[in-house]
Amino acid sequence: MSLDTSGDGGRELDVREIDGEPFGDIMSALEDLPDGETLTLVNSFEPVPLYEVLERKGYAHETTQVDDDLWRVEIERA
Repeated sequence: MSLDTSGDGGRELDVREIDGEPFGDIMSALEDLPDGETLTLVNSFEPVPLYEVLERKGYAHETTQVDDDLWRVEIERA
């Protein structure tokens, strides 16, 4: 899993680098996310199916389309 941490209270997970289904890696990164920190998910498409799962698990998200094949989803505890 490619999880980078920054000094600004955030972490970044680029799921484009994961071989196979990234759902387990995303959930693991969220479980390890301390309160007050944000996980930024980098993906090649908008991960619409993930949104309902995030909401059920108590996370809020904000999605930005950076380019045709680059999406950033900022996730934090609601």
